[in-house]
Amino acid sequence: MFDPEEFAETMAEIGRTCMPFGKYGPKDYPPSGVPIYDLPFEYLEWFQYNGGLPGGHLGELLEIVYHIKRDGSDEVFAPFRSRSGGRTRLRKKIKKPEL
Repeated sequence: MFDPEEFAETMAEIGRTCMPFGKYGPKDYPPSGVPIYDLPFEYLEWFQYNGGLPGGHLGELLEIVYHIKRDGSDEVFAPFRSRSGGRTRLRKKIKKPEL
C-alpha cells in the first residue's frame, strides 16, 4: 500500500540529492553536482540499459526519478526548481573568441 508520509520523505530526499559522480557530478558542475531531478531522461535511460543504475539508496532515488520522467510527470519537480531558481543549466557556456 502507498504510504503518503514515506512518499513525501522520498520526494524531499530527491529534492536534496545531487549527482555525486560522472558527467553531471561536482567535477563538471561544482560545488555539488546536478540535482538528480534535473538529470536528463536520456542519461537515466542510459544507466537502465547499460548495466543498471548505481546500487544503494542513490540508485533507488535515481530509479524513482527515471520512472517519474518516463511517465511524463516531470512537473512534480517544479517546486524544487522554483526554490532553486529554475532548471539547472546543463549546457556549458561557450566562450566567444576574442577578436
